[in-house]
Amino acid sequence: MNKFHGTGVALVTPFTADGSVDYDGLARLINHQIDGKVEYLVSLGTTGESSTLKKEEKQKIWEFTAEINNGRLPLIAGIGGNDTADVAASIQSFKHAGYSAILSASPNYNKPTQEGIYQHYKALSEASDLPILLYNVPGRTGSNMSPETTCRLAHDFKNIIGTKEASGSFDQFNQIQRDKPEGFMLISGDDPVAVPMISIGAVGVISVVGNALPLQLSNLVRLALAGDYTTALPLHLQLIEFTRLIFAEGNPAGVKAALKHLGVCGDRVRLPLVNVSPQLEALIVEQVNKITA
Repeated sequence: MNKFHGTGVALVTPFTADGSVDYDGLARLINHQIDGKVEYLVSLGTTGESSTLKKEEKQKIWEFTAEINNGRLPLIAGIGGNDTADVAASIQSFKHAGYSAILSASPNYNKPTQEGIYQHYKALSEASDLPILLYNVPGRTGSNMSPETTCRLAHDFKNIIGTKEASGSFDQFNQIQRDKPEGFMLISGDDPVAVPMISIGAVGVISVVGNALPLQLSNLVRLALAGDYTTALPLHLQLIEFTRLIFAEGNPAGVKAALKHLGVCGDRVRLPLVNVSPQLEALIVEQVNKITA
């Protein structure tokens, strides 16, 4: 599955002033990614505000994204939740023309045990016609998927092909890299640690930063994957402040502020999220101008 090596971007969902989905903005965003030479796209991950989208909106967004992409890049659909039966049913009914895999976050809020997490993904594996990427993001879900559980799933289910790891723990990354089966992909779920994770064997990143700065981010990741850390390091350092700022008041409000400045799409988010403060927006714009000058 080396189609998922390199830079994947977890697309934001643009909204119009009245709060409906902005399909013109989404089309511009998709083309912005392709022009920025990223390797693949993730539609409706958490960055896409999937938790505030209705089922009908999700299906239309998936279909529209596949239509605009038109086979130019591999596509992954984000399908997750904290009701295993409902997630499995959503995966079974997913009209997946144009999509190559599913990204599914570990259940949120319920705080299942490691056995519960294993059984959740077992059910999804059995329900899915597409390969599955695990997604461990304890800061959002309230529970951590241990390296032992990740590798147990990787060994037991051939259609579980990798994990987007956003635990922030290099002890955890190291254990997964050591114990996973050959070919199982460790993917960074956090932009700031993508390069260090690649240095221990990760195959790339699923990025938020790439929404706004796809060319800069994908160039950086390709250099790291080629082992050229001398050239990669200045580019990595250049993005640190921008990355810090876009997450300072929540995701995806920060990166949407950057996208608005770049003329790609608007910055509206759906409640309970709100736009970034004017002070933060000014700092984000300053960084965008500096990086793209």
